[in-house]
Amino acid sequence: MARSIAAVVIAKNEAENLSRCLPSLSWCDELLVVDDHSEDDSVSIAESCGARVVSHQFESFAKQRNWALREGGLNSDWVLMLDADEVSTPEFASAIRGAVEGASDIVVAFRNCRKTMFLGQWLKYSDGFPVWIMRVVRRGRAEFVDAGHGEVPVPPVDGEVGTVSEPFLHYPFSKGLSNWLQRHIAYAEREAQGEVQQMHGATWLDVFSGSADKRRRGLRSLSRRMPARPLLRFLYQYIWKWGFLEGEAGLTFSRLMACYEAMIVAKRVELERTARGESI
Repeated sequence: MARSIAAVVIAKNEAENLSRCLPSLSWCDELLVVDDHSEDDSVSIAESCGARVVSHQFESFAKQRNWALREGGLNSDWVLMLDADEVSTPEFASAIRGAVEGASDIVVAFRNCRKTMFLGQWLKYSDGFPVWIMRVVRRGRAEFVDAGHGEVPVPPVDGEVGTVSEPFLHYPFSKGLSNWLQRHIAYAEREAQGEVQQMHGATWLDVFSGSADKRRRGLRSLSRRMPARPLLRFLYQYIWKWGFLEGEAGLTFSRLMACYEAMIVAKRVELERTARGESI
C-alpha cells in the first residue's frame, strides 16, 4: 500500500502565490493551508484549490510548522512543508514519492533544496545552490527548530535524514521588491535579536566540520564577528559564489543581500545600545 503524503502551506495574505503553489501540490493525498488571519482572498483561493484551511496566528516558521504537525488534523504518514511562494514540479513530486516509498523505518525526514527564481532566471550561483533544508518529515518523528528569522536548516532528529536532490522552486520576489524589503526589515530584527541573545547555537569552529550544514552555520557565525559585513556578504555571493555569471539578476540579488546584512547590523547596534541604556 502506498504511503500517504500531506502538503502543508503556511500563509498570510498570499492570494497571488497560493494560486500558483496549491495547484502544483495536487499530487499530495492531503492539502492543508495554515492561515494567519489573511485579509485578502487567501482562504477562498485555497479552498477553491481543494485545500483545507485552518487559522492559527504566526509566531515563527518552525512554530507554525510544528503546530500544523500536532494540531492540523493530518492523517498522512509523511508531511511536505512549503511556503506560499514555493512551487512543486512534476519531477520533485516524483522524487518525493519515490523517497517516501523507499524509506526505512529509521528514516524520519528528508533534506531538500530549492531553486531561487529572480528576474526570470534561476540564481544557481549567487544563492549558493544547493542549500539543504529539511522540508519532508515523518509525522510524529521529527520537528522544526527556530533560528533567527527562519529555521535551523536541518535540525537534529531522532533517526536518519535522507536526501532528495530534485529541487522545488522558490519565488521570493513574487509580490514585488517593496514587499521583499518590508519582510526583510522584520527578518533583520529577528536575526539581530538572535545574535544579541546568542540563539543560533553555532560557533566559528563549525567551519571545520565534516557536515556541510554545520560549515554553513559556522561561516555565518564567523561573519558576524567581522567588520564590513554588508560588503563581505556582497563579495561572497557575487564573487566567491560566482554570482557575476548571472548578469543583472546576480548583481541585483547580491546587492539586496548586502542591504539585508546592513539592516541586521544596524538593528543589532540599536538593540545593544538600548540594553546599555544609551540613546539611539
